[in-house]
Amino acid sequence: HHGIVENSPYTTPYDRRVEGDQLGASWYFSRKEIEENSLSRRDGIDLKKESYLRKSYCTFLQDFGMRLKVPQVTIATAIVFCHRFFLRQSHAKNDRQTIATVCMFLAGKVEETPRPLKDVVLISYEIIHKKDPAAVARIKQKEVYEQQKELLLIGERLVLVTLGFDMNVHHPYKPLVEAIKKFKVAQNALAQVAWNFVNDGLRTSLCLQFKPHHIAAGAIFLAAKFLKVKLPADGEKVWWQEFDVTPRQLEGWSLDT
Repeated sequence: HHGIVENSPYTTPYDRRVEGDQLGASWYFSRKEIEENSLSRRDGIDLKKESYLRKSYCTFLQDFGMRLKVPQVTIATAIVFCHRFFLRQSHAKNDRQTIATVCMFLAGKVEETPRPLKDVVLISYEIIHKKDPAAVARIKQKEVYEQQKELLLIGERLVLVTLGFDMNVHHPYKPLVEAIKKFKVAQNALAQVAWNFVNDGLRTSLCLQFKPHHIAAGAIFLAAKFLKVKLPADGEKVWWQEFDVTPRQLEGWSLDT
């Protein structure tokens, strides 16, 4: 039975006040803070296991999003919601696939690519039980379907409260594409490789450490290194100034990935 084992009260283990009225400001922490304040750790889940669980719900969401035919941005939003949820809740008390399903349902609404609750329930159940050939028929039974639907609606309330009803997510894709348009070098290749680096970064806690334009800059930096492309560094403006980052931050970012 996949379910939310315990509705743990809304707590934030980080001693960080929200700056001004910008709720989003409270979503950024150092890697050390994220690792040391993990609620999952208090429940006996070590760092290695937590990284595995994080990657596992990302893989689930990527697969789920493709089956629901939603854009990559919607998948990315669902992943960020999931990362933020497990920043404030423990893996030991919440089934990650149920939470991930809820996050996808919410991301669909937020990104204006909504999918019917029925499709979300059916496809999620099929993916979770993909090794069980009887699952497809089972979820079509009214009783099983209603039970899963109820679980998602309970989960939706838990996720909304845990995220403090802050559904505001910005991704690195837009600043990445805007910046690359201004370069005169290997635009397509650079965009593709940098985009892939951003997607790889989604499976880690990077979006809890760095703002989207910093991740975009880091992805371009890594892509240029990978492709051995020289980025514009002379004339009026050095390329990384577009992003309000320093070369030292870029080096640090790429070491963190």
